[in-house]
Amino acid sequence: MNVSEAVAARFSARAFFDQAVEPAIVRRILDRARRAPSGGNLQPWFVHVVSGETLQKLKGAVRAAQAEHPRGEPHEYHVYPPDLREPYRSRRYHLGEHLYEALGIDRDDKPARLAQFAKNLKGFGAPVLLFFSIERCMGQNQWAHLGMFMQTIMLLAVEEGLHTCPQEAWSAFHGTISEFLSLPEGRMLYCGMALGYADLDHPINQWRSERAPLEELVTFL
Repeated sequence: MNVSEAVAARFSARAFFDQAVEPAIVRRILDRARRAPSGGNLQPWFVHVVSGETLQKLKGAVRAAQAEHPRGEPHEYHVYPPDLREPYRSRRYHLGEHLYEALGIDRDDKPARLAQFAKNLKGFGAPVLLFFSIERCMGQNQWAHLGMFMQTIMLLAVEEGLHTCPQEAWSAFHGTISEFLSLPEGRMLYCGMALGYADLDHPINQWRSERAPLEELVTFL
């Protein structure tokens, strides 16, 4: 598989088989991802790999926190800008519409929509979850480097026959997860990532999000 094929094959999977992933494969992906770009070679990323019984305990801790804080804990950062303007607002809206349409969920069926969203905090059934954290002293540039590290992991996963779903939804319970993972006080949780063997026949994995045309994004001079 070449890089172009891995980029084309990668998508955010939202339905996984419970088939275990060999720890050696996860280790190999993360070891190779260490070569991701890093300005000044700071390598500002940290990863916790959670699976098996420990993953079930973490999910239980999040469920308990969710019962106490149905809307999530106070956020440490905005997942999206508070006043999202066009064309970004429409892109986000259409993404949600296409996702629920793929599942046959009507726009007015709020219970079904909420039930689908709740699967975020189950990792969509993936047997492995990766949690990414970064030192609080780091700035926007280092957050970008963390993103490049995550992208490298996602492409390497495709090479191994696996799929992923980066999930900022976990940040809604950053306090609970940080405590569970024993993150140092000076480090903050950014997001999680589901990793496993995707159920490619599931309707939610059958569609692909749209991308803006090249002419809308690129200026050639």
